[in-house]
Amino acid sequence: MKKLFKNISYLATFDNKDTELENAYIYIEDNVIKDMGTGDPDLEADEIINCKDMLIMPGFVNTHHHLYQSLTRNVKGAQNAKLFDWLVFLYERWKFIDREGFYISSIIANYEMMKTGVTTTTDHLYLYPYGLNEAIDAEIEGAMRTGIRFHPTRGSMSMSKKDGGLPPDSVVQTEKEIIKESIRVIEKYHNPEKYSMLRIALAPCSPFSVTADLMKETVKIAEEYDVLMHTHVAETLDEDKYCLEKFGKKPVDYMEELGWLNPRAWFAHLVWLSDSDIEKLAKNDVGMAHCPSSNMRLGSGIAPVTKMKDKIRIGIAVDGSASNDTNNMIAEIRNALLLQRVKYGADALTVKEALKMGTIGGARVLRMDDYIGSIEIGKAADFIGFNLNRLEFAGGLDDPLGAVLMCDGKQVDLNVINGEIRVKDGKILDEELPRLIEKHNEISKKVINSL
Repeated sequence: MKKLFKNISYLATFDNKDTELENAYIYIEDNVIKDMGTGDPDLEADEIINCKDMLIMPGFVNTHHHLYQSLTRNVKGAQNAKLFDWLVFLYERWKFIDREGFYISSIIANYEMMKTGVTTTTDHLYLYPYGLNEAIDAEIEGAMRTGIRFHPTRGSMSMSKKDGGLPPDSVVQTEKEIIKESIRVIEKYHNPEKYSMLRIALAPCSPFSVTADLMKETVKIAEEYDVLMHTHVAETLDEDKYCLEKFGKKPVDYMEELGWLNPRAWFAHLVWLSDSDIEKLAKNDVGMAHCPSSNMRLGSGIAPVTKMKDKIRIGIAVDGSASNDTNNMIAEIRNALLLQRVKYGADALTVKEALKMGTIGGARVLRMDDYIGSIEIGKAADFIGFNLNRLEFAGGLDDPLGAVLMCDGKQVDLNVINGEIRVKDGKILDEELPRLIEKHNEISKKVINSL
């Protein structure tokens, strides 16, 4: 199907030249951008979308999440806890999530992200209550329903409380089962082709929730199947202390020992880093998922993004909804901008730099920048639009692109993913959404009150 998006008031492409156009158009065939430029093109189309008074830009790429946590947002007992205490409290609730819970929470979390501009997201699913291996099948099914471009990770935990870990026995698995399931999920779902809507990565939860042997085996499987690897690293000072006491090394040095400092890997958080840590990450081309709201919410600290922005691949991430309490990517990128300025000054991170981390930066982290992250001929038709006549932008149009963050755009008016319009006039195009929200709340109440 051919679609023409014309009369675009302001088009920001985020290509290598940072091209910005006025009175522009984008012409797509099926899922690929075939033409773009300015003026009124003489092109035949099955559908013409008038984008007058709109800003169009690439869709956002979310680089770290835990979709199921949308079921336990704003839980009173976890509102004021730091990471380890927060985890211990919530593990006892999460163990009651069933297949339907993983499915519904995937839909709800992805829709909220899509409403705030996300066109591609990953997910870190390391929780399999009572051996529920199909949890990841359920979340993939939910994501595919929404139409989002999905890059989930088959996560894992093998060390429970009795082994010196944090989670209860009910949500950990044996390493033999983890390896078997990792291979199953890759072979069943991973599509490495260009324009793929579904790719798989492997993601042990953290260096302190699985053994060194499993971390090393994950590297081997990733190399054999040519997939990426992901985990949490250097999130808190407690983790720093734990790694020094347990392994005799700080987190980044321990990851190096395990073979995880390589171009397949991207790490969530990276808050507590030394200059030598940053150099090691840069030298080994490791990517980063920066989670500013979660880091603030849990009091974890401020990641040194300003020091790293010219050295490593950095994407932005909302992190799990239970440590953020939203799935709002616009707010996340805005917080990334402001949090760096709190520590490093007003010029620490520019608006354009923050937006690029949320788009092409995230695409590079997920190794998908050959077909997403910017608006260019030959790339997938993944882009978002904001009506510049909205209240939020009144008086802020000296820089329409900057207004998305500086004026807090709140949500998109248009979201196109793989050539399909998923959000139109600010509304999710799913008539069943009210029923899904109601069901999500029923499941949430049940999970929270299960103890």
